[in-house]
Amino acid sequence: MTTALTELTGVRYPLVQTGMGWVAGPRLVAATAEAGALGILASATMSAGQLRAAVREVASRTDRPFGVNLRADAGDAAERVRIIVEEGVRVASFALAPSRELIARLKDAGVVVVPTVGARRHAEKVAAWGADAVVVQGSEGGGHTGDVATSVLLPQVVDAVDIPVVAAGGFHDGRGLVAALAFGAAGVAMGTRFLLTSDSTVPDAVKARYLAASVQDVTVTRKVDGLPHRMLRTELVAALERSGRAAALLRAARHAAAFRKQAGTGWARMVRDGLAMKRGAELSWSQVLLAANTPMMLRAALVEGRTDAGVMASGQVAGLIDDLPSCAELVGRIMAEAAAALDRLGAGGPGVPG
Repeated sequence: MTTALTELTGVRYPLVQTGMGWVAGPRLVAATAEAGALGILASATMSAGQLRAAVREVASRTDRPFGVNLRADAGDAAERVRIIVEEGVRVASFALAPSRELIARLKDAGVVVVPTVGARRHAEKVAAWGADAVVVQGSEGGGHTGDVATSVLLPQVVDAVDIPVVAAGGFHDGRGLVAALAFGAAGVAMGTRFLLTSDSTVPDAVKARYLAASVQDVTVTRKVDGLPHRMLRTELVAALERSGRAAALLRAARHAAAFRKQAGTGWARMVRDGLAMKRGAELSWSQVLLAANTPMMLRAALVEGRTDAGVMASGQVAGLIDDLPSCAELVGRIMAEAAAALDRLGAGGPGVPG
């Protein structure tokens, strides 16, 4: 299936595996790339040295295009961009809007720039700054999320920008892909669906919690880091909802110290990153401190398997997923479902313009 996304990135199918922290490591990214989709390596939880090693590991596993997700407000963003350029990474994605200068540097080096946004005005801004494409995440998506559904946000953005738009939030199968294409998207991005594959390194017991969840078991809370965060409803999340502000700030301070040690980051760098985050996302100091909760609480569940001490970011589609295919099986199934759906609509064919 040919769309503007496949032509831009060089992948076979208009499917993107999102850069999920602690989940989108070399094994999952390489398996996604080998299956013909665009795998995105999550780098926010890695040091610069770990990022270079991870990029090289992916490249040793596959010769197909893949990408790296970056934090535009990180103090060492320029160094990470240099690594991406030097290692020949095809795509740079961003959870927050990168600066005009950062976009220009990547584009000058031949890297495709694809920020993720949750509002029309943000899409218009990064498009004006030179982004090559944009991922638009509706409220159904996992992790940090907004309050506008994909079915409303997606056509808004498609009508507002003249670059390829990738739809995220609520997608897991071929029917969803066809629906996104009908809205004018050039493909779909999925996190939870790729997390729930046999190629994902998330512990089996944690995957079982996801598979057992219903749509009603996925909730949005501000109690992790002060921002809306979609995740599985668990006993821990219920306890967080009951906790007071002082307890939350104390927990965040402990997690900040733990993350500093885990990532090999000095306190000076963490303070600089906090200042950049405060400016870029217009956060209060308490929200900046609470942000330290996110990486460590995700790590506790998604790496260590401790659902009693960690949280499980999740899209609402977790309630519709009941198996753990390989990435190759998943991509093949989605494309077969999409072809069948297009045939039913009388729109079958080898290519879909995007």
